[in-house]
Amino acid sequence: MYLKIFTSYYQLCKIRIAFFSGLSAVAGYVLVAAHLQVQLVIVFAGVFLLASGASGLNQCQERATDALMSRTKDRPIPSGRIKPHNALLFSIMLAASGIYILYAGCGSMPAMLGLIATIWYNGVYTSLKKKSAFAAIPGALTGAMPPAIGWVAAGGHLSDPRLSAISLFFAIWQVPHFWLLLMNHGTEYRDAGLPSLTRILSMAQIARIIFQWIAATAVCGPTLCLFGLAQSSLIQYSLLVASMLLILQGVSITRNSGIARSAFVRLNAYMIVVIALLVSDRLYILSGHLPSGIEKIYAVIVSSYL
Repeated sequence: MYLKIFTSYYQLCKIRIAFFSGLSAVAGYVLVAAHLQVQLVIVFAGVFLLASGASGLNQCQERATDALMSRTKDRPIPSGRIKPHNALLFSIMLAASGIYILYAGCGSMPAMLGLIATIWYNGVYTSLKKKSAFAAIPGALTGAMPPAIGWVAAGGHLSDPRLSAISLFFAIWQVPHFWLLLMNHGTEYRDAGLPSLTRILSMAQIARIIFQWIAATAVCGPTLCLFGLAQSSLIQYSLLVASMLLILQGVSITRNSGIARSAFVRLNAYMIVVIALLVSDRLYILSGHLPSGIEKIYAVIVSSYL
């Protein structure tokens, strides 16, 4: 019984997504910090709880449409495993805890950015999804916020061009991330009465649009080097190789839209590899030696795409 309850709340909070949101905040912190502190843990905890709460609130908001789609009908609320009011209270508690932790441990600016991200995700983006098939584009701003929270918490400035480059990378990546899911489940959105690209475009047209966004994501990776975010020639070369392989993946999807799932996995792998490489480069600068396993990170680039 207790395991079932735990699993239900685990699914409500989308722990995996919240975990990666916390890691992206940690990456933003590491990329600008003069030295690493215990505050790094506070940043992760705050963003993790905030993202968990926002995900729960989103499921409360979308429980009616979730019940109409096979992909989401088994989520905790539409399946009846968690009552809506319990999910709402739990999600508010998590989000409030995340904002408080950021405020108490990092200051008012990181907490304010966290609050803005929640309002944008649950207030603006969730509403736009019911009105526009292109809601993912403004909604991508949410993905740019976690690294900004970490950056500011470490003492960086919001006006720093390096932060703009990192946030742009996260924002651009999030658009094809969502639309690749759409290629597999677009008819479900349509049947649930939600706007969907599949209503106005053919699969071939959607694939070509996604390719353009994938290519833009791939270009953003090596471009981060121009902002001084990667000093090592090994890291720079690795970013270039990873980007070329991602573009090839994008070309493949224009020829065969049936590989959307594979493209989705590799797009996410690319984002993780880019951040891992940038953080490794920064750790080298902070510690004076390459982190153990840097060669393995480089190997991930090749193995993830070949």
